[in-house]
Amino acid sequence: MAQPLHLTITVEVLASEADLTPAETATWQAARAATDHAYAPYSHFHVGTALLLDDGTLFRGTNQENAAFPSGLCAERTALFGLAATQPERRILGMAVAARPANGEFVAVTSCGACRQVMAEYEHRQRQAIPLLLQGPNGSIYRFKSLSDLLPLGFTPDDLPSPNQ
Repeated sequence: MAQPLHLTITVEVLASEADLTPAETATWQAARAATDHAYAPYSHFHVGTALLLDDGTLFRGTNQENAAFPSGLCAERTALFGLAATQPERRILGMAVAARPANGEFVAVTSCGACRQVMAEYEHRQRQAIPLLLQGPNGSIYRFKSLSDLLPLGFTPDDLPSPNQ
């Protein structure tokens, strides 16, 4: 007989940016500002990501589209891959993602499945939870304590057989 598995994900819903800590505010504003540098001539949907690093700096990423769809890349992955390529010793203390249509207001959005998998890998890689901020509806902000909250039952390196098997 099948047994149900109940999963619980906790997300804090903040009323507005005023409820963020100073470090979260800087990360949030950097993600929003990064949307100005997105390359989105096809979807006209601008996404920006900011990573707060252990040295206090902010590292940004943006979505990058390509006429040879799906050769583009999401903002979350450009930020994470760019950081790993240029500053692999840095640890990520927080992450924010913001999105808006071209010349439009910011909208509630969450990361795609591929980005969720990559985000979970980076969290596993540094063996420390990475808090995440996402735009919610009506100006609210979602605060997750861990990137892995977006990918319950996620696939990690621990799921792979050891090389000796």
